[in-house]
Amino acid sequence: MQDIAVQAQASTQITYGLVEVRDLTVRFGDRQKTTILDKINFTVEPGSFVCLLGPSGCGKSTVLNSIAGFVNPTDGAILVDKQAVTKPGADRGFVFQQYSLLPWKTTFQNVEFGLRIKGIPKAKRRELVGEYLNRVGLYNRRDSYPHQLSGGMKQRASIVRALINSPSVLLMDEPFSALDAQTRHMMQELLMEIWHEFKTTVIFVTHDIEEAVFLGDRILVMGVNPGHIKEDIVIDLQRPRHIDDTLTPEFIQISRRVLATIREETLRSMESS
Repeated sequence: MQDIAVQAQASTQITYGLVEVRDLTVRFGDRQKTTILDKINFTVEPGSFVCLLGPSGCGKSTVLNSIAGFVNPTDGAILVDKQAVTKPGADRGFVFQQYSLLPWKTTFQNVEFGLRIKGIPKAKRRELVGEYLNRVGLYNRRDSYPHQLSGGMKQRASIVRALINSPSVLLMDEPFSALDAQTRHMMQELLMEIWHEFKTTVIFVTHDIEEAVFLGDRILVMGVNPGHIKEDIVIDLQRPRHIDDTLTPEFIQISRRVLATIREETLRSMESS
């Protein structure tokens, strides 16, 4: 665990992971363009955890894909650590909603894949992957293939695979939505532990209010038609947080505020569908 401890110690003075989204506008279509996002502006400070929350169709995944470099903006710009995003890069790890492990590779081989591409020596890869798998309770499943893993195990492997490459920013697109409630809560707590240890900047897309309040330092509530930032809400709850905290008056009060903000946009989304 030495390498993980060194990274955790360094995280107390994180200076990388700054994300700046400036007038992000995205239009799709050939002849008649449809505006998906209209002049999105926000900044994510290094080491912070920001949730993008909104109804279906508001464009929150498009924002995430633009930061990842999968979608090119029609107008505006995205900068990560003052460098313009023009394509996908190793500075941005991505955890998808659907499990994206390679089915013909074991858990160990999936997690080490990025390290192999980087040319990390075999002995170092074995050490690092072993440490990371042990951190998320998957060391004993290192030789298992994806079809032999539960949904929670697959997402743990996906998160570790993204983190082991030391990205400045971790982008997560509703990674727990396919899990049952109990597993989802366990994964949320595990993610909080990992984030607290590494302090990687996280931008997390969700449509679940409770999840956003539980995880985030801030919630960017998105509106629809076209997608825009409706409100930027700071979550003033102490860390570390545990699932039991969702029952406290403070948590419920913040959740009600977020619900009031998003309700109007959800109704608009339903009316236009």
